[in-house]
Amino acid sequence: MVELELQCVTDARTPGREDFERWVAAALSGRRDEAELAIRLVDEAEGQQLNRDYRGRDYATNVLSFPADLPVGVELPILGDLVICAPVVAREAVAQGKAEPAHWAHLTVHGVLHLLGLDHQTSVDAEAMEAEERAVLARLGFPDPYD
Repeated sequence: MVELELQCVTDARTPGREDFERWVAAALSGRRDEAELAIRLVDEAEGQQLNRDYRGRDYATNVLSFPADLPVGVELPILGDLVICAPVVAREAVAQGKAEPAHWAHLTVHGVLHLLGLDHQTSVDAEAMEAEERAVLARLGFPDPYD
C-alpha cells in the first residue's frame, strides 16, 4: 500500500492526484510493497529557497528529493519527500519539446527513485538510473525521456 500526501501550493497547472499515485506506484513496483511519501508542488520562490538552503544552488530546480532519515533499527515504510517546481516543469517541457504530462511523470519517477537510493553522481550510476526511468516510463506508456 502506498500512502501519498500531495501538497499543492502553486497556482500553476499541475497533474491530478490520480496521476501522481499512478506514477509513484509504477516507480515502486517490484521494489516496495509499502511506502509513505509526500509530494509538494511549489512555485519558483519556494523551489529556489529550498534548492539554495539544501543544495547551495540559488535557482529553482525541477525536483528535489529528501529521503527519510530514520534511526538505525527503525523499520517504517516512510520514503521521504519530493518537491516539484511546477513553473520549471512547464518551461522545461516546452524547451525540450516534451508533452507536459510525460515530463511530470518523468520527474516524479526520477524523484521516487532517488528516495529509493538510486543516484546519478557517476556515469555508471547515471546509466543505471536512466535505464530504470526508461523502463518505468515505458510501462506507463510514455516515451524515452532521454531520446
